Amino acid sequence: MPLHLPRHLETALWEHVQREVPCECVGVIGAQGAALRALYPLRNIARDPAHRYLADPASLLRALRAMEQEGLTLAAIYHSHPHGRARPSRSDLDLAEYRVPYLIADVERHDLRAYLLPQGEEVELTIDERGTDFS
Repeated sequence: MPLHLPRHLETALWEHVQREVPCECVGVIGAQGAALRALYPLRNIARDPAHRYLADPASLLRALRAMEQEGLTLAAIYHSHPHGRARPSRSDLDLAEYRVPYLIADVERHDLRAYLLPQGEEVELTIDERGTDFS
């Protein structure tokens, strides 16, 4: 099933990516049904944040509670690769915990892709210019 990311959320995601360079960023996206509605940047607490990400549990919990209050559900997780391609790394595959698409942003090539992890299957990702609900 394709993932339709509204342009304003894509813009917010890339702004978060740029704020964190040279480190990896991490965040989650909430949806109402199939419509992606909100982006929640999280704090990366990995020991080597330039090459790994680990979402701060407290900021993840705050984001999940905010989604619940707004009537949203967890729809996707995103993170960046400042020094690598928009493909899952070994640690991305090993640490995948949620059954939602994982978006990976390649900072150098400005490439954004989505995958189901830990399988590594790519998910079709489209940028919705209008912010239309495709559900």
